[in-house]
Amino acid sequence: MKKMLIALMLAGTFGLTYAQSDYYNDYRRSITDINWQRVATDLVLSAVQTTQLNALNDRYRDYDSWNRVYVGNPDRWREDRYYEIERILGREKYTKFKTKYYKGQNPVAVYNRNKNNYKKAKVQKSKVYKVNKKNGHKH
Repeated sequence: MKKMLIALMLAGTFGLTYAQSDYYNDYRRSITDINWQRVATDLVLSAVQTTQLNALNDRYRDYDSWNRVYVGNPDRWREDRYYEIERILGREKYTKFKTKYYKGQNPVAVYNRNKNNYKKAKVQKSKVYKVNKKNGHKH
């Protein structure tokens, strides 16, 4: 029973966590996975819109600056970021942006799904197998 309890605690500790740094890595990928010059060209953005997008992309240059803002709620970066992008682009261009770069899906949902997929993969890697004491086989 004691071994089972320890195994469950370890699985819970390592399997269900999604570290702050993982959220930050998603945030960085939301910037680096997209060619923002192409976005500006494809959507025929004004110089002001392009400048605002670049400023948004440069807002948190490192983990520490990002973490100071999102330490209490790291999930919030998604809503904040895509709300700002929608504000900069306007509803019509934002819809075109989502269609081209996120297959019409809400980018917040895409990153939430990535988070959940990451958690599932982490849980599968950290499964603890019981060893049968009689023959040493894993169950």
